[in-house]
Amino acid sequence: MILGLSLKTFTLFHVAISLIGIASGGVVVIRMMGSHRLGGTNLFFLITTIATSLTGFLFPFNGISPAIIVGMISLGVLAVALAARYIGYLDGPWRWIYVISAMTALYFNVFVAVVQAFAKIGPLHQFAPTRSEPLFAVVQGIVLLSFIVLGYQAVKRFHPGRG
Repeated sequence: MILGLSLKTFTLFHVAISLIGIASGGVVVIRMMGSHRLGGTNLFFLITTIATSLTGFLFPFNGISPAIIVGMISLGVLAVALAARYIGYLDGPWRWIYVISAMTALYFNVFVAVVQAFAKIGPLHQFAPTRSEPLFAVVQGIVLLSFIVLGYQAVKRFHPGRG
């Protein structure tokens, strides 16, 4: 039992929060690309992404794992995003600091989603059962490259104080 939930129910709760965080992060990226003010979706993205990392720490584990390390790094990146947004108000360098930190946090969620998809979804699992196969590396490479390109474009385009 975790937070009064069975492991299966807690896992579904964690996955739902993760997917909601990814979806709301997608909306935030679209808003940044259009140089729109972030609005409430941004806070929702940050909260659900923080909740994803925090609930991930509640799973039973023995020692430090790659998932725990990603969760700790993600929370650090999210602290920077929160500071850039709510202390620096996206002024000056805080704008690009926010974009990079928010994009990085979203990337970590998507990275873990791909890992879990290859681990848990039968047709994907058969192509990369150990997640060390070339197909898995290619998919993760495409995800990383996509985030680098989107992040670069978002830094260039996101100027919410203008117009």
